[in-house]
Amino acid sequence: MQTWELTVHGRVQGVGFRWHVLRCAERHNIKGYVRNQSDSTVLIIAQAAAEDYEIFIHSVENDFSRANIRRIDAVKIDHAKSYNDFTIR
Repeated sequence: MQTWELTVHGRVQGVGFRWHVLRCAERHNIKGYVRNQSDSTVLIIAQAAAEDYEIFIHSVENDFSRANIRRIDAVKIDHAKSYNDFTIR
């Protein structure tokens, strides 16, 4: 299992984007959480096998027309805690 911290920039708050991320996570066996940030970005902590992560990111970026994603910054996290599920915070 690997863990990534993703910051999603664009029109991603107030459009149901966190619920979309939750559905994608459940479909692709991703653990972690998603939350709105005060700077209008959305933070995703995603923990999964590398191949599941790649499919998850593709779904997050391409399967939701109400958001307008400008950019996703991704950082791999070493020594992350283990998550049992995926939640909206």
